[in-house]
Amino acid sequence: MDQAELDRIQHSFEAQSMMHTLGAELASVRTANVTIKAPILPGSRQQQGFAHAGLTFAIGDSAAGYAALTTLPRDREVVTAEMKINLLAPALGDYLIAKGRIIKAGRQLIVVAADVYAVTGTHERHIAALQGTMVPVPATPQSPA
Repeated sequence: MDQAELDRIQHSFEAQSMMHTLGAELASVRTANVTIKAPILPGSRQQQGFAHAGLTFAIGDSAAGYAALTTLPRDREVVTAEMKINLLAPALGDYLIAKGRIIKAGRQLIVVAADVYAVTGTHERHIAALQGTMVPVPATPQSPA
């Protein structure tokens, strides 16, 4: 992946106000694989103190979507058509990481997945598995293409 492609992904990610709100950042970008890291902030916890499933879903969906975007030409973007999540364990830790990847890329649909982990120190606990479908769409004028 060249620097222009990395810059495109970074610029697109920075344009997502939701990721800013959650304190999320791109941790790794490779072709067909993207990792996003997010702290478990006081404002992103549920009533029992775990990271809210909304945080887990948001970073998993974005990691999977950006994994798909890394394989598309610069005049294309992706939108989520559908996404399923299985919550596997309480999200307790210092931060969450979502590892998105492509399962199968087609011309009109890209099947993606993401695994989300709660991290404490050096220990990662698998807390969620997501699978969904991304649809390539034309980049819009305000898009960071």
